[in-house]
Amino acid sequence: MYHLSRALYRDVLRSLPPDRGRESQEHLLHACESTIQRLVGDPHYFAHPAKTLFHEIRFLFPIAEQARVWQAVRLHVGGLAEQLRRDPSLGHDLSGTQPTCQATTRRGQPCQRDPLEGSRYCPSHQHLTETEELDAEFERALMAEQALVA
Repeated sequence: MYHLSRALYRDVLRSLPPDRGRESQEHLLHACESTIQRLVGDPHYFAHPAKTLFHEIRFLFPIAEQARVWQAVRLHVGGLAEQLRRDPSLGHDLSGTQPTCQATTRRGQPCQRDPLEGSRYCPSHQHLTETEELDAEFERALMAEQALVA
């Protein structure tokens, strides 16, 4: 995970004006690291990571450089987000954590069981996968309906 945030930082740092101080560089580094860490830690609940990072750092760059910064951020963060979407276990490989079930118990505590292969849930909470699929199907239908209206 560290190497991903540092690659992003080095790529974007090229556009930072030389007259900016060390504080700007530190802010940029912290923003890159926290975005990648949040994306790897819980990509399911981070809707627009590239946009979020760009809005956090864009004031550091002159207007002429902002398009290049946006492209770099979109390339690095968007690429990682797409890989995590295709292979959710990659996030656990990058962070070095063991995957656990994403559900909560009746007492409101996080479930500690291991999820089934290719799923976010353990056998006891596998029924939640069907709920997520129905929600995704409903959202696609809603978006298709909105596209027809527009």
